[in-house]
Amino acid sequence: MTDPSALTRRAMLGAAMAVSVTGATAYGLHRWRLIPQDHDARRIDPAQAHSESAAGDIHLIDIRRPDEWQRTGIAASAIPIDMRRDDFIAALDRATGGDRSAPIALICAAGVRSARMTAQLSKAGFTGITDIPEGMSGSAAGPGWLKRDLPVIPWTQDTQ
Repeated sequence: MTDPSALTRRAMLGAAMAVSVTGATAYGLHRWRLIPQDHDARRIDPAQAHSESAAGDIHLIDIRRPDEWQRTGIAASAIPIDMRRDDFIAALDRATGGDRSAPIALICAAGVRSARMTAQLSKAGFTGITDIPEGMSGSAAGPGWLKRDLPVIPWTQDTQ
């Protein structure tokens, strides 16, 4: 005769393994979504972006969220435009004077959103898009704006 408590332990162990496997799969899928989208646009590191932006050669656009700008500040000379805005394209057009061939460099936290937005803007007719794959916080592409000790300015509602 089988011990009823053994079945309970066996059932609990099976359920725990199922949750563990499901969680690992969900984590794996979540990590997969964080892989930057591939694109054919130019890529530069934060130091080069800073140099080109300071010289007026590119429009540096920080596409992160306001809470991220609040935490870290924004890259000096960057224009903060939250990519989730309904009027993102219109705001970008205003920042570039409506010139969709103007040189624009996109920066986010770790290069994922900037890569995706680079691809989307290219499809929307923007031709001078550059991606900064290291982002502000760093990524597999490199240490990022903050760890390179490049200048930042505090973000306030008035900065936008």
